Amino acid sequence: MSLLLGVIYLAFISLGLPDSLLGSAWPSMYGPLGVPMSFAGVISALISAGTIVSSLMSDRLTKRWGAGRVTAISVGLTAAALAGFSASASFWALCLWAVPYGLGAGSVDAALNNYVALHYASRHMSWLHCMWGLGATAGPYIMGCALTTGMGWQGGYRIISVLQVALTLILIASLPQWKVRSGGAEEGDGSARPLTLGEIVRIPGAKAVMLTFFCYCALEQTAGLWASSYLVLQRGVTPERAASFSGLFFIGITAGRALNGFLTLKLNDRQLIRLGQAIIASGVLALLLPLGQGVSLAGLVLIGLGCAPIYPCVIHSTPDHFGAENSQAIIGVQMASAYLGVCLMPPLFGVLANHISTGLFPFFLLAVLLAMLLTHERLLRVSRTAQS
Repeated sequence: MSLLLGVIYLAFISLGLPDSLLGSAWPSMYGPLGVPMSFAGVISALISAGTIVSSLMSDRLTKRWGAGRVTAISVGLTAAALAGFSASASFWALCLWAVPYGLGAGSVDAALNNYVALHYASRHMSWLHCMWGLGATAGPYIMGCALTTGMGWQGGYRIISVLQVALTLILIASLPQWKVRSGGAEEGDGSARPLTLGEIVRIPGAKAVMLTFFCYCALEQTAGLWASSYLVLQRGVTPERAASFSGLFFIGITAGRALNGFLTLKLNDRQLIRLGQAIIASGVLALLLPLGQGVSLAGLVLIGLGCAPIYPCVIHSTPDHFGAENSQAIIGVQMASAYLGVCLMPPLFGVLANHISTGLFPFFLLAVLLAMLLTHERLLRVSRTAQS
């Protein structure tokens, strides 16, 4: 099992590598492609749409083929899409390849998260998501090296594609170790009937956990996207300094997840989620109080640290709340809800900031945090009632 766990750690690094590529490469891409800078949103939306679709299909795919094969196929699909990006010379070609890009990402994300939630301790879920952060950090660095050495943005995508191909081969070689028996049936033998979306939503607590995930990802992505603008326009921070502290928000998430793995030895998932929410609230309060730039910058780092335990702990607690037989289906809709939050809420705040003020930033985060807290507590109540 230790060898398989190492493969899963590599897979989570691989999940993060492509996620930050488009943002880091786009300033070098849109000019030669002859499109406005805003068109990055079109590609991002197509990737997100594909991810939502494949997340909703993850229960059916995993019950038919098993987590190992779904992961290998999905990473291979992502590798092919990245190779397609590297060979593209037009914006519309990128849009075409964005579809398999998103389809591959959603399936592997849902399948891996459920497999780890079922078979490994909570600390591994936190450390694995920390590995995702390392991959997301390394992606722009690889792209930057490609751009500075004359390989162009296509070269950056090509390098990541080759790494994904290598991981696909490793995953294929590891397939025999993914075979897990549950109740006498081998995982992925097709004997278990996948749940429909209607059946999933009717499971007690399903809507609450979907809204919890929607709110969490809405908060994380809104904070990451708009923090610099808030600091510059409302707190008088220089753009250069604001950009560096915006990066610390993501470093806070990654470092926080590394620390969270050790905290799981003393605290359970429920306690860690509540602790994360309390730390986020303290960070938002620091943004609200007129105590100077230093306190505002510290507040942003606190929000990142508070975000760290919530995502992995909500996922890891899914089998406990809904049972192992329903966990893959629930995690699939959780992933879809997460990406829906990513698609809708940061642009919504952009509209509010444009028509009212960026000063609404901490109030927006506080409202989303409150909604997340209420829906998670609702989930806990429903879960206790169902188990009693």
